[in-house]
Amino acid sequence: MENPWLSRYPEDVPATINPDQYTSLVEMFEQSVQKFADQPAFMNMGSVMTFRKLEERSRAFSAYLQNELKLKKGDRVALMMPNLLQYPVALFGVLRAGMIAVNVNPLYTPRELEHQLNDADAKAIVIVSNFANTLEQVVENTPVKHVVLTSLGQMLPRAKGTIVDFVVKYVKGMVPKYNLPGAISMRQALQKGRRLQYVKPHMSGDDIAFLQYTGGTTGVAKGAVLTHRNMIANVMQAKGAYGPVLADGRELVVTALPLYHIFALTVNCLLFLEIGGSNLLITNPRDIPGFIKELQKYQFTAITGVNTLFNALVNNEDFNELDFSNLRLSVGGGMAVQRAVAEKWKKISGCYLLEGYGLTECAPLVAAYPYDLTEYNGSIGLPVPSTEVRIVDDEGNPVANSEVGELQVRGPQVMQGYWQRPEATKDVINTEGWLSTGDIVKFDDEGFLHIVDRKKDMILVSGFNVYPNEIEDVVAMHGKVLEVAAIGQPHEVSGEIVKIYVVKRDPSLTKEEVIAHCRENLTGYKVPKLVEFKEDLPKTNVGKILRRVLREENDAELAKRESA
Repeated sequence: MENPWLSRYPEDVPATINPDQYTSLVEMFEQSVQKFADQPAFMNMGSVMTFRKLEERSRAFSAYLQNELKLKKGDRVALMMPNLLQYPVALFGVLRAGMIAVNVNPLYTPRELEHQLNDADAKAIVIVSNFANTLEQVVENTPVKHVVLTSLGQMLPRAKGTIVDFVVKYVKGMVPKYNLPGAISMRQALQKGRRLQYVKPHMSGDDIAFLQYTGGTTGVAKGAVLTHRNMIANVMQAKGAYGPVLADGRELVVTALPLYHIFALTVNCLLFLEIGGSNLLITNPRDIPGFIKELQKYQFTAITGVNTLFNALVNNEDFNELDFSNLRLSVGGGMAVQRAVAEKWKKISGCYLLEGYGLTECAPLVAAYPYDLTEYNGSIGLPVPSTEVRIVDDEGNPVANSEVGELQVRGPQVMQGYWQRPEATKDVINTEGWLSTGDIVKFDDEGFLHIVDRKKDMILVSGFNVYPNEIEDVVAMHGKVLEVAAIGQPHEVSGEIVKIYVVKRDPSLTKEEVIAHCRENLTGYKVPKLVEFKEDLPKTNVGKILRRVLREENDAELAKRESA
């Protein structure tokens, strides 16, 4: 089938990339740290870590994992921390030892954390003390044998780090009491590792680099198996799409999205490592005034984020006063970029906000706005280099580019499958290698892709996937609940919010009880914002709850309110 988008790309964007440019992410890392040794690699809370320091520290951590913890190539190591200097040290330490990184959202509840550690069969975890209490509650029920503990200030200069940790623990009360016998501090691990020999394992592109957890239509979190080749391919694809506006060794990207999120991991951490760029790590992007105060200190050249972040920034008066003279690349991903936000961003910064589209199963980038965009067009952009896309009907048969159907993707960035779930893998990747995205799309006349609807029941909250079955399972655990169904309701700030419909088992049940129960068992962004009680829920003749009908009823009610 003819690819209608190829002619729309600027001439300096390649049609294809070489996913075997590096044998592994380790080789890519080694070349970059050597080439850009004395340049800043990561910055956080005023502290700078050069590529040379990153190499030394990650080498020490690798040696510690290999020698002291006796972990082997292919073992899974979980990383549970926000954006700190410790993250890249631990990440590249794990990868350089030939082990598999398992990114964990630090805000997970004990239930969510226990599932992921068990599913991945994680042998070790690197965790920030703020979340150690969560781990303490479940660690005995998991395969984790080694806990490496750090604090927010541990990799800052000692005097500053001590102050940061004191304020965080005793002034702000952000470190709940915990007891993790046998845990070792990351500082001690690095000190020991410096005296141990690091042995570089034999690695190829087929080795697994990440188990990146995502949900599915079943709502059970599954690990997308992403190899070194998958990740290198997507780094090269991102470089193909954005590279013409980026200069090796001269970029500073603002990283507010957490590095455990696949978008920031690939585009910020790995792409900017490859080109010798610096990452300004923002630990708490929800503190918008503090975030903007940090931005005032730097001549940043690139920034990525989700629509909610960009919206918060453009609506802050102090943001308007920043110096944008060096800004060349702004990328929005994880959720749809709204026209109003994109136009405000361009007016304030002078830089177009380019939307990227992807999914965890594709490492993640599938499509992106061309860097020479001159106006917002509401699309998700054009497929990135070496990426095939097609539109299929309900039976999986390709349809004409002018028709509406489900988007399928094929390319070197597509995952190998879901970790130890062959049936779930078959459900999304066919025998020809086409991955079904669950998004209903169409091409416009210029070859840009537009999302029409989502086939899956997935709810997208501020760029994070929320799966109805998980919400329903948690709500159903409440003794006063008989039945429950979850849907997404459009929201101007977060894209969508979770709404649940509940049939009471006990008439005394209140909305406040339901939400309090959810807060105990779900990460904040998954907690329902709206609860509606009903006498019964719509079902098929075999008893399956029809979320589609509930969505339609909800949409009709919202439309009615708007017109009133």
